[in-house]
Amino acid sequence: MMPVSSPSSNLDANLAVALDALLAERSVTRAAARLRTSPAAMSRTLARLRRVLQDPLLVRAGQKMVPTPRAEALRDEAAAVVRRLEALLSPSGATDLAALRRTFTVQAADLVGAALAPGLLGLAGHQAPGVSLRVLAEEWEAGPALREGRVDLEIGAVDHVDPETRVEELVTLRMVAGVRAGHPLAEGPLTPAGLAAAEHVVVSRRGRFTGPLDAALAERGLGRRVRAVLPGHLAAMALAAAGDTVCLVPAALPGEPPSPLTGTAHALGLRLLDIPLPLPPLTIGMAWHPRHTADGGHRWLRDAVRRVLRPPAATGKEPH
Repeated sequence: MMPVSSPSSNLDANLAVALDALLAERSVTRAAARLRTSPAAMSRTLARLRRVLQDPLLVRAGQKMVPTPRAEALRDEAAAVVRRLEALLSPSGATDLAALRRTFTVQAADLVGAALAPGLLGLAGHQAPGVSLRVLAEEWEAGPALREGRVDLEIGAVDHVDPETRVEELVTLRMVAGVRAGHPLAEGPLTPAGLAAAEHVVVSRRGRFTGPLDAALAERGLGRRVRAVLPGHLAAMALAAAGDTVCLVPAALPGEPPSPLTGTAHALGLRLLDIPLPLPPLTIGMAWHPRHTADGGHRWLRDAVRRVLRPPAATGKEPH
């Protein structure tokens, strides 16, 4: 950037933009409105410009302000600097998805991966046929995969990211009970006592036997028997579909469109039953390193994930 300077000081980009606005508008109030700031803040900026340039720049003449000779000499140069800044900082243009050749690595739980992969590959087939997808299992302990570039996107219950990591919530779900067709629990309304009396399979990457359901049952003096602990939902659903164990399945909140995460449960023939206990919701989000935020290919990936995992009524624009 060509600086606007005095012999001893250089103007930063923000001051150059402010100088251009002040000299074009010849009014602190109008310059503030142009730059979407307050008149008080613009007055402070003008004072700083006067100190840096060692010139009043704008002086009052009756009801208006007029530029000094130094300001007149600087006006065209300040405008040129701002135009160069705008050209430098403008987006590089739309990404040619048809020409994109890239493999994206996504880290997700098995159930999320199973719901995500068909939709992502379907969108890629229509929009970006050169895109390939690699889905990695969730790490047992959180690692710096996003920071190191080993993973492009993490999707799931994101709660262990580095401070600079960008996180966006996608959808909030509830947990329901999944049982095989003909299971005794499916014959009538599900009660806490009936749920506690059944045998359960628990999903835990760390091998834990207890979770929020146990805490909710304990408040009513109830406990359950856990027959198995498995690392993923797909195996737990398969076990529930083949026998009498109960598994927990993430499902849409009441009144929301169906979640794609229940697709596997339906395919296995599981009956999904509302749990008559207050369980904490499950929020599915995606996380990425900020170096990818403006990348056109990565933006396509994030938008595709939204389209696949968010209910249609909840899909919106990316936050800034």
